[in-house]
This record gives sequence, C-alpha cells and structure tokens, in this order.
Amino acid sequence: MNKSSFFIIGQHAVIEALRNPKRKVLRIFLTEESKKNIHRKSPKKNLLSDVKVYFKTKKELDKYSTKENLLHQGYVAEIEHLENPILKDFVKEKDNITMACLDGVTDPRNIGSLIRSAAAFGIDGIIIKERSYPSESKLMFKAASGAIEYINIFKVSNINSTLKNLKDKNFWVYGFDGKGKKNFSDIKWKGNNILLFGSEGSGMHQHTSKYADFLVKIDINDKIESLNISNSAAIVFHHLCYLKKTVD
Repeated sequence: MNKSSFFIIGQHAVIEALRNPKRKVLRIFLTEESKKNIHRKSPKKNLLSDVKVYFKTKKELDKYSTKENLLHQGYVAEIEHLENPILKDFVKEKDNITMACLDGVTDPRNIGSLIRSAAAFGIDGIIIKERSYPSESKLMFKAASGAIEYINIFKVSNINSTLKNLKDKNFWVYGFDGKGKKNFSDIKWKGNNILLFGSEGSGMHQHTSKYADFLVKIDINDKIESLNISNSAAIVFHHLCYLKKTVD
C-alpha cells in the first residue's frame, strides 16, 4: 500500500475524507469559520477529535490552491492514499455488477466529475489505467466533491487485458461512441456490464474498441457534435440507476 501523503482542498473533499474511517487524515488546516462549519455539519460526532488541527487565515491557505487556481473555501487536509481495491476479488463477491471503464480519459476535472456522478447513481466501480489516474490531484478531489471516498476505483496496468478478463467472467462490454447504431436507453441492461468511455477528444482507442461487445450512443440534437465525457457518463449512470429502482 502506498503510504505517501498529499494535500486536498475544498469543503466537501475534506469533510468526506474526515468521515471516511478508511482514510487516514494526517493534518488539517482550517479557518475559524470552517471549523465551526464542520461542527455544524456533524453535530453528533467530532470529526476533528483524532486529527492534528492548525488554524490559518484564508490568505495563509491560498498557497495550497493558487497554483491550480482553485478555491480552498477554508479547508486543506493532508491525507494518505486509500488501500487499492482488487478487481478480481471484487467481481467474485457480487452479482449484477455495473462498472465504468475509462479509456484515455486523463483530465482531472472530468475524472472527478465522473466519480461524483458514479457514486451518486450507484455505479459499482471505475476502472482506469493506473498511469492515467491523477491520484493526488487537488482538482480531481475538488471536482469529485467528496464522492471519491464512496466508490471503488480499480487502477489497472492494461485496459485491454482487463476487459478481456472481464469478458471471460461473463461481463458484457458496451462502448459508447457517437457512431453506435443503437441508443443506450434501448438496451435491457441485465447481468454484469462494463460501460466503456473514451477520451473526449479522440474517443476510444481503436484496439480497445474491439473488446466492446456492442457500440451504443446517446441520442442528442444533431446540431451538437458531442457531450463532455462527464456529462455523457452522468446521463448513462442516472438511466441505469432509474432502471434498477424500477426493477427492485
């Protein structure tokens, strides 16, 4: 397990890290007002009881966020990485799994927003190439708005071999592509499914797309060429969440 530490900023990112019993928070830097806000949001449990707390002015905290041009909102925390979940163990333990797989998606804001939507709509996990995952990005943590604490992120060395292994374990792989012949909402979505999304610029890698059992699309106004990857994913996640609730 990687025990190195790094800094995150922002109200939701920091508070949810404090709430996660699996997350080691080493230090937290707060303004007096942000400390009061933490207690207001968690009146029954003191989230700061086992953490080293340092009080700073907003100007003093700016040094943690000016490089990325982000707003810290009076919250900065030094945290350790979570233990990496093991994909092969996870798929043994559950049925009717739905996971997103990101092929070539590297923008921290998009990844963070996608994580937020995945957690909000009950997606079981996100598969991403380890080298593409910005694991210490303040921007990603802030865009995820704390949701990173509530979803499995499976970092793999090779997307193609991972998809092949999952297909051998009775997963269906649906590649999202504007050239897909069938609208994704027409799929019945049963069993174990992988939602394969390519990068916003170039889409799925050609070789990776060969591992998709089906290419599907999101029907949009033909005057608009495409949607942002995180917006596309949110639409799909919401639809699948709604389907699951109607079946349950």
